[in-house]
Amino acid sequence: MATPLLDIRRIYVEPAAAALPRGRAILDRFPEAERIEVESHWRIPELREADPEEFLRPKREVLVLGVKKGMSFRPNGRSADFIAPSTSNGCAMACAYCYVARRKGHANPVTVFANIEEILAATARHAARQGPKREANQVDPASWVYDLGENGDLSVDALISDNVRDLVALFRSLHHAKGSFATKGVNPALLDYDPQGRTRIRMSLMPPTMAKLLDVRAAPIAERIAFLPELHRAGYELHLNFSPVVLHEGWEAEWKALFAELDAVLPAAVKDQLAAEIIMLTHNEALHEVNLAWHPKAEEMLWRPDIQEEKRSEAGGTNLRYRTGWKGRWLARFQALLARHMPYCRVRYAF
Repeated sequence: MATPLLDIRRIYVEPAAAALPRGRAILDRFPEAERIEVESHWRIPELREADPEEFLRPKREVLVLGVKKGMSFRPNGRSADFIAPSTSNGCAMACAYCYVARRKGHANPVTVFANIEEILAATARHAARQGPKREANQVDPASWVYDLGENGDLSVDALISDNVRDLVALFRSLHHAKGSFATKGVNPALLDYDPQGRTRIRMSLMPPTMAKLLDVRAAPIAERIAFLPELHRAGYELHLNFSPVVLHEGWEAEWKALFAELDAVLPAAVKDQLAAEIIMLTHNEALHEVNLAWHPKAEEMLWRPDIQEEKRSEAGGTNLRYRTGWKGRWLARFQALLARHMPYCRVRYAF
């Protein structure tokens, strides 16, 4: 039997979160779990570090329940017009390249925020202030798009609470705005949310062999692809997220096979509205050190100083990206390959 993605045995909970209706509902969903009261969902010392052999256990067994403090909306311009206040952070998956800051420790299990009504109200007010979108852009021609899952995967969050259902319902009622989130999960519960075209799901894909190595605990690529027509029939707008593109010997043949599989599976109704993002790998020095302790085989693909160069992040960390000049050529080859095999798939942005 496959190991379940979630088997919650311990919940760290802020008292203020436990007092809210959503917090109580989440606690009731996992009645057998040990509850540990904490002052802040950010300050949980025992989650700071984990032995390499225990790296994945907190992702499966630990949940953090907190209250979202800040309600800021950041301009984006890539995947969305704005990054909305998150209803969660952390993830039950363990993708080896994940950029999400591991502020709770390397494992970074899911934190769910219980003050969903406050987050929904702030989002509705922000969308109302924008009014109609007067100029089309690459994000969307007519609607303001809000990224809802910058720091996690909402397909997983929907296993824990009704926060995602509430977000989808909110955007169903907003005439000038859409919600959007990327996912590597397959959660049939999403099919009952009735998005009416006002929520965009960006399914993250890469060649299956690479995903088996790097997308630890994520849904297999074949299952993600098979889920796409179901999501579209359920009323979601569907885009693809080819991310990250990891360069290695034979990468073009692998992506060609993936494009052929997509072309064979996707119905015409999906192809007619399809768009994609292409994101070349950027790796991180600190994450590299973490991965060497628990998943060194991944680093053979991710850490390639022979074809990468250093770039200092805004936060002062050391990142590695593919070398200037060469990156542009490889990206152009990727886009040409996509255009040849999936000419109907519009590229919204690529970097």
